[in-house]
Amino acid sequence: MIELLMAMVMLNIGILAIVAAFNSGAVTLNRASRISTAAALADQQMELYRAIPYTSIALDASSIPGSSPYTTDTAYKATQVTATCTTPIPDQCNASRSITGASSPDRKRYRVDTYIVLSTSTTSPPTPTNGRPVKIVTVVVRDGGALSARPLIRVASTFDQSTGY
Repeated sequence: MIELLMAMVMLNIGILAIVAAFNSGAVTLNRASRISTAAALADQQMELYRAIPYTSIALDASSIPGSSPYTTDTAYKATQVTATCTTPIPDQCNASRSITGASSPDRKRYRVDTYIVLSTSTTSPPTPTNGRPVKIVTVVVRDGGALSARPLIRVASTFDQSTGY
């Protein structure tokens, strides 16, 4: 009887360990799914900027949020490159937009924040192209369902005035 009781306790411990492993795997798969969807959304947003001329790369000033988490991101500068865009504001001019429901590949909520700052190209060693104006576009996709709106992915690209794109 004692041997049977010990065997059942050992079996329960083993089964509980397997259940915990399955739960951990499910959480990891969910996180990986959200990150890969966020990467696709960030690439989609960045492709909008690759398709337009350098002079058109700007954010509509009315679409820039004045609150956290947008303003507390490391890519945020008070001097964002702004312009007046058409109404409704196209996605490449929108500084912060939510993607939900049918717009989202996995039907979960995401927030796509875009930052555009003007900078000067610097290369090492110095070349004749140093000092040209460049626009640095940073796209941050955040978890739209979380209160903290934690970043899932961050993509940055530099656009050079000399190329026109």
